[in-house]
Amino acid sequence: MPQEQEQRNRESRPPREGRGPGGPPREGGERGGPSHGPGDRGERGERRGFDRGRPEGPPEIELEKLIGDSLYLDNQAHAMVSRIRDMDSGTKSQLRRLYSAVRRAVRAPESERQHEFVMLRARLAYTIARHGLRSLDQLERLLLQVTRKNDIRGYERFKDLFEAIVAYNE
Repeated sequence: MPQEQEQRNRESRPPREGRGPGGPPREGGERGGPSHGPGDRGERGERRGFDRGRPEGPPEIELEKLIGDSLYLDNQAHAMVSRIRDMDSGTKSQLRRLYSAVRRAVRAPESERQHEFVMLRARLAYTIARHGLRSLDQLERLLLQVTRKNDIRGYERFKDLFEAIVAYNE
């Protein structure tokens, strides 16, 4: 009896795009050319359907403002969390893991601190790519600024911002 119900459900579903009724995907999609998914890139590496006239996201977080203004830090943390909630799902554990790495990097000896933050940026880039966390791109760009400046105040403020993001995201 359950097998008959499952068979009826399968028959009532429309075929998936690019597939015949019940068959494997057709070569080249519907037009006969190479098939491109929504994330595929064209010949020159740009994303298909990307509007080049619009800015690519929220404005950069200004490091100097972050260091000097606690309210700016708090506002940026709230804005980042709202983007995370809008764009990504399941980021809480990844954020906590990254925050632990940030804390370790800040505590590193001064001679190794910049290297730790460079490696942290690589780890953040990997996490963003692996889990599709596009909302964290802005954080990666800020981390690059902090690492280039190589100032303890910048590292501390980055840690504070990350802590606020983790807290507000709970």
